[in-house]
Amino acid sequence: MIRLRVWIVAGLMCLASAMAVVARPSIRMADQGPAIDLETVFPRQFGDWRIDERVPVVVPSPDVQAQLDKIYSQVLARTYVNSRGERVMLSVAYGGDQSDSMQVHRPEVCYPAQGFQVLSVQRDALSGVAGRDIPVQKVHTRLGSRNEPVMYWVVVGERVVGTNTEQKLAQLSYGLRGRIPDGMLVRVSSIHPDNQAAYAAQERFLREIAQSIALQYQSRVFGSTDL
Repeated sequence: MIRLRVWIVAGLMCLASAMAVVARPSIRMADQGPAIDLETVFPRQFGDWRIDERVPVVVPSPDVQAQLDKIYSQVLARTYVNSRGERVMLSVAYGGDQSDSMQVHRPEVCYPAQGFQVLSVQRDALSGVAGRDIPVQKVHTRLGSRNEPVMYWVVVGERVVGTNTEQKLAQLSYGLRGRIPDGMLVRVSSIHPDNQAAYAAQERFLREIAQSIALQYQSRVFGSTDL
């Protein structure tokens, strides 16, 4: 039964790929709505959180930067801190043309490339974020004594996608309607020995920052509530 489902999905994807070639998508979703400027979309200060200026921005190596430039048009990296001393690292990557997959830069792929161990990957749902329940991936990573729980999601157009298959099907679905979707990967992480405490802080952070993101951008960051 599982093998049959795999073949059915593969067949549908092949059929959709062929149809997408014929359809020749030409409408860029990035040009249809408000322009995305990550520096503007994500506030520097909100609620009890502010950017921790003492933490330097880590610049990717030239080879990694070259790969990022092929897929994303903008990348944002910040570390926020609150009055309790909790720190959350926010990383956002945005691409105006997501007719191709972003999967090579999912955390469970890119963290090992930086020497981290991926100890577990699990699907979960983040509730109460801008009136949505967002499907997320939680990735437990470690580098030596550095324990770094990660939480992220991917948005294709206005759809939050969990797996690579869901991501590809969303891209093809837009393509069949003649639309070229944009896409965003939103990632938060914390250096903390306690995974549960880290994820709790991340969830509070995300619920609070969602309240400070302008309504016109929320479907691009958190997915549409109409889908």
